Amino acid sequence: MISTRESYGKALAELGEKYPDVVVLDADLATATKTIEFKKKFPERFFDIGIAEQDLMGTAAGLALGGKIPFASTFAIFATGRAYDQVRNTIAYSKLNVKIAATHAGITVGEDGASHQALEDIALMRAVPNMIVTSPADDAETRWLIEEAIRTNGPMYIRLTRPAVEEIYSSDTPFSLGKGIQHGNGTDATVIATGVTVSEALKAKEILKNDGIDIRVIDIHTIKPIDKELIIRSARETKKIVTVEDHNIIGGLGSAVCEVLCDEYPKQVIRMGINDEFGQSGKWNELMEYYKLTAEHIADKVRD
Repeated sequence: MISTRESYGKALAELGEKYPDVVVLDADLATATKTIEFKKKFPERFFDIGIAEQDLMGTAAGLALGGKIPFASTFAIFATGRAYDQVRNTIAYSKLNVKIAATHAGITVGEDGASHQALEDIALMRAVPNMIVTSPADDAETRWLIEEAIRTNGPMYIRLTRPAVEEIYSSDTPFSLGKGIQHGNGTDATVIATGVTVSEALKAKEILKNDGIDIRVIDIHTIKPIDKELIIRSARETKKIVTVEDHNIIGGLGSAVCEVLCDEYPKQVIRMGINDEFGQSGKWNELMEYYKLTAEHIADKVRD
């Protein structure tokens, strides 16, 4: 069990030797975002901008113009909300090579409550032209994604979470940016998930298997550009489509899937997520239960 924010910190520290142009910026949250791992190893390439998220994005943009590969980190609520203007007009408009690695996304932030639980960040970043939007599910996927971000030119949003999650993949799993990962070939339903909900969807698959219901699970680690081909094929081959995300159902993964199917293969989509409301304070696993994002609730939605 390891959180994707921890995987991010470890990946940065390991890749720093291989990629000398990588620099890291933080907004006085290095211990929480785990960029402190990079700071310890490469202090001359680490910049603490302080609690000034707009300056964080502007400085990252300047470093990108100077030929560096900056990773700008803070909590997702600040990276996408407080600094939206700088992300849109300074970074994305100019297609600058800035990687916005935002931690503490979703209700799994837990006790910090609604003010810190980014439930709109995917919607905001997905609507920005030129922005790649990603949400890894586990340690191996996060580590791959960080190196892929370094190799990929242009702005990218990387959504990371606070709690430790189970390992799903091995280090030699063949990942590809923009391509979802299919688990199983069941035809009764397709459950499409991202980030922390992928492991819950896979548990639901096993629960349903005991009921004689055979589903497939799709991990969408790249929400933009999304894997249209895989979504359309699964809609054709299965009876039901369910999306699940730790995000508002408006503008997130569910909306992205609906847009694909509306254009290409009209079919009903059942969206599981936060139903257009703010989060609240509580232990993260209890909040997952409260908002019905656990494996049992996913299984119930498939059975319904």
